[in-house]
Amino acid sequence: MANCFLFSKSKSWIPDFQYNPNKDEADKVRNTLLVVAALIAAVTFQAGVNPPGGVWQDYNSWNPTLCKQKSAEGPHPSCYPSHNAGTAIYASREPDFYIFLFFNTVALSTSVLVIMSLTYKFPFHLEVLIATASMLATYTSAICAVTPADYTQKFRFILISAALPFVLRALIYLVKYKANQEQENLCGKCRSGISEDNYSCRKCGSKISENPAADKA
Repeated sequence: MANCFLFSKSKSWIPDFQYNPNKDEADKVRNTLLVVAALIAAVTFQAGVNPPGGVWQDYNSWNPTLCKQKSAEGPHPSCYPSHNAGTAIYASREPDFYIFLFFNTVALSTSVLVIMSLTYKFPFHLEVLIATASMLATYTSAICAVTPADYTQKFRFILISAALPFVLRALIYLVKYKANQEQENLCGKCRSGISEDNYSCRKCGSKISENPAADKA
């Protein structure tokens, strides 16, 4: 009996917290999404303004000759990579820094998209739109400030990442719109009796009346 108790399959708690359209009210779901999106926006904005590791507090210029002379005495600033005060220390690891910037920017842009979508046609939606757009502009300015100057050309890749969630959402709507249009055309053919594909016509369901002649009349 003890073995059966120890290895018995426990009930999963995941379905209890999943979205259920039959019992979850729309306004509560919207409020929950707004809280989550605002939290993600705050965290990612702060991470971009204050990158991991902080920023350099001094100026340094790499000097291989002086480094070779002083290396016997121990670590010397002339051996360190060149950097300017106020730039991100993390930027000295270029691939890792770009991975961080890319996904952090995508997360911030996605959360802004969710906030703008959930507050659409709400009171003061224009003010919310201006505030979120200004926040993205502030984030971009802060990133430019902590990014070394020689990163400017490559940084366009990061700016494109900010538009990625908006482009994906637009493509999703476009695909859904075309699919709905094709479905409507198919149902219209089935309703008028032009289409002979019974399997495809069954997908239209209640959109097709039982008496096509009545529709023509």
